[in-house]
Amino acid sequence: MIGVITNTAFEMFDRFSPYFAAEAPEITILRPEDVTRPEEVSFVFTFRPADDAFAPYPNLRAVFSAGAGTDAIDACPSLPEGVPVYRVEDADQALQMAGFAAFHVHWHHRHMAQYVAQQRDAVWERVLTGLSPSHKRVGVLGFGHMGRAIARGLMGLGYPVSGYSRSQPKPPEPGVRHFTDGQLDAFLAETDMLVNVLPLTEQTKGLIDAAFLRKLPEGAALIHMGRGGQVDEAQLLEVLDAGHLCGASMDVFDTEPLPAESPLWAHPKVLVTPHVASIPEATLLVRGIRDRLRALVPA
Repeated sequence: MIGVITNTAFEMFDRFSPYFAAEAPEITILRPEDVTRPEEVSFVFTFRPADDAFAPYPNLRAVFSAGAGTDAIDACPSLPEGVPVYRVEDADQALQMAGFAAFHVHWHHRHMAQYVAQQRDAVWERVLTGLSPSHKRVGVLGFGHMGRAIARGLMGLGYPVSGYSRSQPKPPEPGVRHFTDGQLDAFLAETDMLVNVLPLTEQTKGLIDAAFLRKLPEGAALIHMGRGGQVDEAQLLEVLDAGHLCGASMDVFDTEPLPAESPLWAHPKVLVTPHVASIPEATLLVRGIRDRLRALVPA
């Protein structure tokens, strides 16, 4: 079986090809420029494909994303109709997301930005009230594989957790208060820490604007781990400056890398991370692709 690794955002071939050799020696991995018989290519492994990335291959059986998101692949004009697109869904990546979310919930709940600023000035001043997890209601916006893991982790730390998804999760997560389509405003009204892990769709593009954020209780925080394009970054800064939110953690952005001139970098209420909420382990990712291909194309 032959597969192609292609990407416009970063070099994936050098990173992943050794793992294919070790974990799936029956699969030949090529760069696009090394393909001599495009009709023999069965799958493409990518993340942000060029517009014509899939055009040369008439017999594609599958496309695999290198991450949890597939929006760039789904939007690619050369993606053949009917070819399945698979995202990364492994337990390790879900645990990474859960740990990342827990860190940022604690960052905002336990006033860590304040303490970092105080350290620079050798100031010893403590916040002594509201420290119990019971004081902060966490809302997980998007309740798929990643959202469920995040909810479990935060409940394990004692936080009351709600989840929002367009339909009722199957099965419902024990201990989580579930909100579905038509209940978004009620969900936001009861959320002190909003963890966004929605996929990017036409419905979620630009969803998190000033009007959306003002539906959160005063003093709430945003933890944005979903996709760039969902948060109106200028309006987020307006709501922060108005004092309605206590802070925001931003891991994904409209433009990546985040431009040096972006005001998000220097804003005292914003914690910027460079799209690192989860980085798939190469071995596990390749094993997942291998197993999926074996199911699609039995020996």
